[in-house]
Amino acid sequence: MHEQRYVDGRAGIDAQLVARLIAAQFPQWRQLPVLPVEHDGWDNRSYRLGADMSVRLPTAAGYVPAVDKEHRWLPVLARSLPVPVPVPLAAGQPGEGYPFPWSVRGWLGGQPASRDGIGNQCGLATDVAGFIGALHRIDPTGGPAAGAHSFFRGAALTHYDAETRRALVALTNRIDTAAVEALWNDALAASWHGPPVWFHGDVAAGNLLVVDGRLSAVIDFGTCGVGDPACDLVIAWTLFTGNSRAAFRAAVGLDPATWARARGWALWKALISLAEDIDIAPALAEVNLRIIEDVLADSTAAARPDTSPRR
Repeated sequence: MHEQRYVDGRAGIDAQLVARLIAAQFPQWRQLPVLPVEHDGWDNRSYRLGADMSVRLPTAAGYVPAVDKEHRWLPVLARSLPVPVPVPLAAGQPGEGYPFPWSVRGWLGGQPASRDGIGNQCGLATDVAGFIGALHRIDPTGGPAAGAHSFFRGAALTHYDAETRRALVALTNRIDTAAVEALWNDALAASWHGPPVWFHGDVAAGNLLVVDGRLSAVIDFGTCGVGDPACDLVIAWTLFTGNSRAAFRAAVGLDPATWARARGWALWKALISLAEDIDIAPALAEVNLRIIEDVLADSTAAARPDTSPRR
């Protein structure tokens, strides 16, 4: 199942369908080639349209609200961000047997961020922190409040409490469930009471484009909204390590309670993924085990008294 995830034709969408949609609704582009992208997402299928555009199509009804949301808000957000984000060019409608709205955007170059092949991870960490800080400073007036459209990113962690606890039960004797549950309870207790801010909702390696080791663009704002910024800090454990994690944390700032909730967001996703993959996808399970271990280790270090000499 996992190795077929990005094969063209997933969710009933392929390059031929996209070409038909373009020809029917945007005939001025009908002669341009349509090709699958090298690195595709899960919520949406993406295709190159000629050299300068891309086409993005939701794979299920739950991802449809992002189409209008991104079309409305990406141009607003782009004005205040330090790196490019997708530029909506056209809004497609259901057709040719495809049931959902879809979009045409400008193409953004670069490669997805990764732990390998980037010499200056601290520089990238600072870049990502700068993007997050700029996003959080944008006026949230009128922005979409966190909810179902953002899959409750930016909302209270309590929405995922039952799911997290089911994963903990499933992982009994596989991980230190007592330590993880204690950290999860700490995250729930660190409830958010601050003013709402814009959040991206999925600051993940695949949505961070890099050129020459530095952040060049950020994509996939489908889970964006206005609410609690803690969900944007999960990248601290999913991409960064050691010095780069420390650089990211220092550059982002934010209070201890927000970092406690961020650990909760990281644990939720790693736990439910691990519970699904641990017996069928060892490589994916190893990634999520590492994230859980890193979050536990960081929480222990954060709680340790500072015994360094004072000047």
